[in-house]
Amino acid sequence: MIEKFRKYAKVGGALFVILGIVGMLFPTFMTLGTLAFVSYLMLFAGVSSAMLTWVSNRNDWVGWLKSFILIAVSLYMIFYPMAGVATLGLLFSIYFFMDAFAGFGVAFSAEEKAHKWVWFFNAISSLILAVIFIIDWPFSSLWLVGFLVGISLFFDGIALFVGGSALSALEEEQKETENE
Repeated sequence: MIEKFRKYAKVGGALFVILGIVGMLFPTFMTLGTLAFVSYLMLFAGVSSAMLTWVSNRNDWVGWLKSFILIAVSLYMIFYPMAGVATLGLLFSIYFFMDAFAGFGVAFSAEEKAHKWVWFFNAISSLILAVIFIIDWPFSSLWLVGFLVGISLFFDGIALFVGGSALSALEEEQKETENE
């Protein structure tokens, strides 16, 4: 089992690294790919929610409203991709602002702790990213979303690859304990 996971972790890690590099070099394409993924995921969620509401309780207006909103927003993002990209950029900015405020809160509540600087660094970097998104907002979203997704995929790929490589040592330890 470990051998199979190790193999797939390395393959997946390599693919993520390649996708991350492509996303950083061609951020517009990665943005549009991310938009398509999110849009179709929302469409699937809306249709699934509608089916569940139909089967479980047809009089549940909240279930129908949720389904309608998911389907409407996903179709809007599919048929008007630039507005969808701007929406994704705004969502990223809101996320980074919230992450910055939470990071500052943790940093200020960690009185005289050695790791306080890590939370300040996290908060400041999130605040910088949020401001970068907001400064040139709808226009910067076209390349920033794809660039950040590319960076994330790149580091996820490295983590998967390193994790898969670390499993080799774990597998050796497991074989040694079985032989004893």
